[in-house]
Amino acid sequence: MAKLIRTIEVLFVIIIFSGALIGVSYFTVLPSPRQVSPINLNRLSLTTLEMLDSDYDLSRAAFETDNLTLWGGLQVALSASLPPNILYNLTVYDVNDNGGLLYSNVTSISNTDSLGAGSDASMYTVASSNVTFNVVPQKIGDNGNGGTLYILNCSDSNGWWITGYTAQSLAQDLYNMLSPYFVNTIMVQNTSQLAQILSGNSLQGENLQNAVVINTFGEAVPIPTAYCTAPYSNNGYSYYSYFLGQKVNAYNWTWCSIVGYPFYYVSNTVAFSSLQNNWGIYGMQMTGQSGSRAFFEGLDGQTYVNDATSVISDVGVVTFTTQANNFCNYYGIYPSSYQTSSRALTNSILQSYHLNIAFNIFNPVGTYNPGTIYNHVATGATNVTGSLLALGLTRTPDVRVTALSLLSYYQPRLYPSEYTAAGTSREVVLQLGLAGGT
Repeated sequence: MAKLIRTIEVLFVIIIFSGALIGVSYFTVLPSPRQVSPINLNRLSLTTLEMLDSDYDLSRAAFETDNLTLWGGLQVALSASLPPNILYNLTVYDVNDNGGLLYSNVTSISNTDSLGAGSDASMYTVASSNVTFNVVPQKIGDNGNGGTLYILNCSDSNGWWITGYTAQSLAQDLYNMLSPYFVNTIMVQNTSQLAQILSGNSLQGENLQNAVVINTFGEAVPIPTAYCTAPYSNNGYSYYSYFLGQKVNAYNWTWCSIVGYPFYYVSNTVAFSSLQNNWGIYGMQMTGQSGSRAFFEGLDGQTYVNDATSVISDVGVVTFTTQANNFCNYYGIYPSSYQTSSRALTNSILQSYHLNIAFNIFNPVGTYNPGTIYNHVATGATNVTGSLLALGLTRTPDVRVTALSLLSYYQPRLYPSEYTAAGTSREVVLQLGLAGGT
C-alpha cells in the first residue's frame, strides 16, 4: 500500500513539472536564429573587398570611375559575391593631402536606399597602377670599408660538385641577387684577372681590401696559369691553397665556398687540358683533403705542412638556425630550410687556426658545422684578418643559401619606399546590411 502511494506521489510531481515547463515554453519569446548566430558583416565586407581586388580589378575600377563597362562588371561581381539577403553600398573616396577634408567622395554603387540600423562596414586601401613599391638596400661598403664583391666567372676553368649547373650560370644568379647590396660587383672573367687581384691590382679601380670573393666552381678553385708551377704545384697543388689563405689574410677577404669540400681541386682548362678528375671533367687537378688545411695554415700564418688529415664529416640532413630563418623573411630569400650536408667542417679547426664562428647558417650537428662563416683573429689581436664561408652541402648547389649567408653576416638594411605622390591611393568602403532589418 505504501509503495502505491509513493508511486502516485511521483506521478503527481511529474505532472506538475511537465505542466510548468509547457506553460513557460508557451509564454516565452525565443530569439530569432539571426540573433542567436548573426552574420559578421564587418568580416564579410573585408573578405569581399579582398576578393574583388584579387586580380587588381577593384583597384583599377577605383581609378577609372568613368568606365561604365568596368563598373558594371564590378557591380555584377559584387552582387554575386554576397548572399541574396545582403544590402550593400560601395563608396570610393579620394585621399586629400592639401588640407581641408581628408577624404572626398568620388563615386558609389548600391542596391538599396537604406541599409537599416544594423549595418557594418570595412575600409580597404587601393593604389593606382602607376605606383610601385620599391625597397632600396643599404650598400655594403658605403662607409668606405670594403664594398667590392668579386664573383669568379673564369671561362678557362671547370667546376665540380655543382651538378646540373655551370659555374658561369651560378655566377650570373649570384650577380643578380647580390649586386644591389655592394658598392662594386665585378665578374672575374678568367684566371688572368684572378691573378691580377691576387697580386693586389684592381680590375676596375675598385677597393680590393676587405672584398668578398665567391668561388662559383664548387669544390674546384680556378688557378691562373702563372701559378701552375712550383711552389704552387707542390703536393698536388695544396700549396696554392696555402697561398690563397695568405692572400685572404693580407687583404682581409671573405672567401666563399658555395658547396662541398673547400679547395679539393684546382682547375685550369689550358694548363691541364689533358688532365681530368677521373669523372670526365677535364682541366682539373686533385688537391684532396690537404687543400682545406693548407688554406687555414696560410690564413693563420703558420708554416706550410702537407697535412691530408680530414677535417670533414657527413652529417646528413641539416636545418637553418633561427637567425637564418629570420633573415629569410627580411631579405625575401627562401631556399629550403632543410639541406643535406656531407662536407661539414669540424670544430677542431677553431683552436688550431685561431678561428671564431661569426655566423652559423645551419644548426651545428655535434661538433661539426654544415654552414658557417669563420673569422680569423690572430693570437693577441682583436681585428679580423680574413674570413671563410664554408657551405659543406651535398651537390646540387643552391646559391640562394650563399646569398642568404652573406647578407646575414653583413646585415645591410632595407629602406622601403612610401606612397608620397598625390592621387596615388584611394579608400574603398563597403557597407553591408540585412534585408528586413535585424
